[in-house]
Amino acid sequence: MAIRTRTEHVDGKAGRLQVVIDTPDAAPEAIALVAHPHPLLGGTLDNKVTQTLARACTDADCVAWRMNFRGVGESEGVHDAGDGETEDMLVLVDAITRRHPGLPLFLAGFSFGAFVQARAAQRLAEQERVQPLRLMLVGTAVARFDVPPVPAGTLLIHGEVDDVIPLADLLDWARPQDLPVLVVPGADHFFHRRLHLIRATVAASIRDALTALPGAPGTAE
Repeated sequence: MAIRTRTEHVDGKAGRLQVVIDTPDAAPEAIALVAHPHPLLGGTLDNKVTQTLARACTDADCVAWRMNFRGVGESEGVHDAGDGETEDMLVLVDAITRRHPGLPLFLAGFSFGAFVQARAAQRLAEQERVQPLRLMLVGTAVARFDVPPVPAGTLLIHGEVDDVIPLADLLDWARPQDLPVLVVPGADHFFHRRLHLIRATVAASIRDALTALPGAPGTAE
């Protein structure tokens, strides 16, 4: 599928934020925000897992926005350990929903980005704002940050041999929430040679969530 990619800037809480927008050729059925890994460890919106998540979203006919966190690339400000980054993600939620009113929202993130998206979803629920149809979190950094509980139905993908965020830590976090975890055999934290599995799984998860919406083709009225 051909996609169109462009760069824009959105006013965040600490300055301008660089956003790359991937748009499918087909009329979009949903919108998605994708968050990259830790900026102090080299994470950017061009990270391979982040790009894979965005491509999975466009595969499922979503407009996908990838933001560079504060202090990365053309984004202004300085790293804020997740607090400011969560605020900026909420700014993007407002921006993308204004641009595409009425379309379902998905939140996706990798590692530190998964932590930020979990916090953003929590804040949206507390403030009774637009709710994501589904969270899709990869290599969630539960061993390094206080990741809040996430909604039922969240897609959790983790590598079997992740040496950055051990699988056992992710399972300990998911277990009290009764959350299933999709484990990719042999995958490390960055899913070398297994990115295609993330892409296919996330795209399928989006399509399933959209199909389950009331009034969607193939569903009962």
